[in-house]
Amino acid sequence: MKKIAVIGAGGWGLALGLLLHEKNNKVIFWCYDEYEKNDILQHRENKRCLPGIKIPIEVQFTCDMKEALDEADIAILAVPSKAIRSTAKAMKKIILEKTIIVNVSKGIEDGSLLCLADVIKEELSNPVVVLSGPSHAEEVARHIPTAVTVSSLHMNKAYEIQELFMNQYFRVYTNDDLIGVELGGALKNVIALAAGIVEGMGYGDNTKAALITRGIAEITRLGIAMGGKQATFSGLTGIGDLVVTCTSGHSRNRRAGELVGQGLTIEEAMKQVNMVVEGVPTTKAAYNLMKKYQVEMPILNAIYCVLFEKQPVKETIDGLMMRNKKDEQGL
Repeated sequence: MKKIAVIGAGGWGLALGLLLHEKNNKVIFWCYDEYEKNDILQHRENKRCLPGIKIPIEVQFTCDMKEALDEADIAILAVPSKAIRSTAKAMKKIILEKTIIVNVSKGIEDGSLLCLADVIKEELSNPVVVLSGPSHAEEVARHIPTAVTVSSLHMNKAYEIQELFMNQYFRVYTNDDLIGVELGGALKNVIALAAGIVEGMGYGDNTKAALITRGIAEITRLGIAMGGKQATFSGLTGIGDLVVTCTSGHSRNRRAGELVGQGLTIEEAMKQVNMVVEGVPTTKAAYNLMKKYQVEMPILNAIYCVLFEKQPVKETIDGLMMRNKKDEQGL
């Protein structure tokens, strides 16, 4: 039995923590505030993030970071990407050197343009493993078969985490391409916003298929420029995560995009979704990475213009369709 501290009690953190509880580990969740903790304890359920999933009485909750991390073997970071650095700072004087950090958030830090494992490594000396792939919390919590990937600069730790999570409904692969795994998980949220926008505009399957296909080409192009491996973007954390996020009704990013396609501003859309929409800050960071590495990413550029420059959606899509002719082969 291992002690697992899950830092963040939203849907994804809960789904993973409950999986590990089922495997006879001691699981304790750290909650951001007392209201969240008390509401979960009262109902034994997170009604906002993971409704309908009951939490066993043996699973603990606390707002005390020290209590959560005390003697923890594994710390799962399941907070929004914008909170990764501040959370890592809060853990610095508490966490044991032996504790393996498993980051399950997806994004790119605004300003530094670092992937999240690098943000954590700037703050903490612990080994970091990234878990990513096509995995909606709502389905994992209901034991629907799911496959994900883990990656790390310390692959022996990745193998340990693979063994920790594997069960009959949650299959875990390994991949030593950390930058590729992280970029695929982060950038798919940007394309999912675009998929939602075209859905909201009333466009059909042809449009979504083209968007997903050309979207993975753009993600791969940037990933290779940043040192990732092309094969990674054909795997679970690339095309796999992109497909599930662009097509599923569970996707917050797709839902936010759909509302934008129906005429709402992105601010209004995020308020209506009422949960973290990681694709919005990631769009801004990815746009800056595109400029930094001088990579051609017309879909990303178009999404940026719609979200942050308030360019009309129809005009933007027309502009994408009427770009200069080119050959499809290659990236």
